[in-house]
Amino acid sequence: MSIPEVALSSSSTTRAMPVLGMGTGGYPFTVDAKKKLAIRHAIELGYRHFDTASLYQFEPALGEAIAEALHLGLINSRSDIFITSKLWCTDAHPDLVLPAIRETLRNLKLDYLDLYLIHWPMSLKPGACPLPIKSEDIVPLDLKSVWGAMEECQRLGLAKSIGVSNFTRKKIAELLQTAKIPPAVNQVELNPVWQQKTLIEFCKEKGIHVIAYSPLGGQAWPGSKNLVLESEVLNDISKAKGKTVAQVSLRWIYEQGASMVVKSLNKERMKENMGIFDWELSEEDHLKISQIPQCKRISTYSLLSPQESRNSIDLLDVDIVED
Repeated sequence: MSIPEVALSSSSTTRAMPVLGMGTGGYPFTVDAKKKLAIRHAIELGYRHFDTASLYQFEPALGEAIAEALHLGLINSRSDIFITSKLWCTDAHPDLVLPAIRETLRNLKLDYLDLYLIHWPMSLKPGACPLPIKSEDIVPLDLKSVWGAMEECQRLGLAKSIGVSNFTRKKIAELLQTAKIPPAVNQVELNPVWQQKTLIEFCKEKGIHVIAYSPLGGQAWPGSKNLVLESEVLNDISKAKGKTVAQVSLRWIYEQGASMVVKSLNKERMKENMGIFDWELSEEDHLKISQIPQCKRISTYSLLSPQESRNSIDLLDVDIVED
């Protein structure tokens, strides 16, 4: 079962990205044998795109899993896999970008990344606690200079492509005013319960490929509902199609022209998530999905320490909810 690929527009090579990748995030950020084994299972099934970040504290374990896969002959060479990582806000300063990507590469034991993203349109004081965020640690993001350092990462061959994550249309427009290399990707929260149609269309017009995170509704918190997996509309469509709700959600994302990264430690679910490329949703299915009430889970406010008062903090310039 093969996974389709998409060419990234600003890539320095003809390297293509698998449209379905495996995510490695999840709060609290922990590394255990089960998570590392899941990478091996994913490679055995045919996954070749792995999405991580310095914030997740999983880069060393991912690097070890890749080395083991090479040793076992599950992949033939480094070029068989596509690795994405991200620059966290504490390193979103012009003089810290190159040291940060070099640290990521040391962690992964790799010579280059296939894709390197600015994780969030925000800077934190260097050395600040990464999460939860304290409002006094938020400092202005020098987007022009930070992006210039990201461009240098690509010019030096440390990243084959560069992009952004959690960027609104406003932030992308600001970036494009001065960028010499436009972002290849914008990775954002995207699923049938948060459809981002205006942002997707904007990115298409600018030649920026959209990657969905939380494509199945995101991490479950105690007492919270998963509005994707519990959606009556998606459940009805899944029963009619003989598919799972997860497959319907992922297929919907794929039919928007977007890619996705999905986190699962279960080998059977990983395999199930690959089974979305040989069937289609109908126009009636799309109409029903378009009418699902919208609800965003992740925002800048959700990263703040619980002690912070939302009313006393103005985060309009760094929030990620479209106006």
